[in-house]
Amino acid sequence: MSKLFLVIASILGGLSVIAGAFGSHYLKGQLTQPLLEIFTTGTRYQMYHALALLFVGLFINRSETPQPWLVAAGWVLITGIGLFSGSLYALSLTGIGWLGMITPIGGLALICGWACLTIGVLKS
Repeated sequence: MSKLFLVIASILGGLSVIAGAFGSHYLKGQLTQPLLEIFTTGTRYQMYHALALLFVGLFINRSETPQPWLVAAGWVLITGIGLFSGSLYALSLTGIGWLGMITPIGGLALICGWACLTIGVLKS
């Protein structure tokens, strides 16, 4: 599980850099400023939480037996990144406003991921 989370974290981190470059070099002239800021928020949160997932993978790797709370943290963070950042990317690129209703669900998943990480670290 540790290796899987480390690989996914690395991919998500790299994709965040690519998305950030895409936003600042290509989308800057294509999107309105508010939509560009929404896209940028998606890239920023994706990177923050890719780093959190990296820590989850390292903590799991350190423990002799995988702490279930850490495993849960990893999966919930992955889900949160997909829902939160993914909905912001989709909203900014399409302008479809109802996609913004998905973002808080992703945000709640990210918060739950941090909570699971906290509990997992305390229990390990």
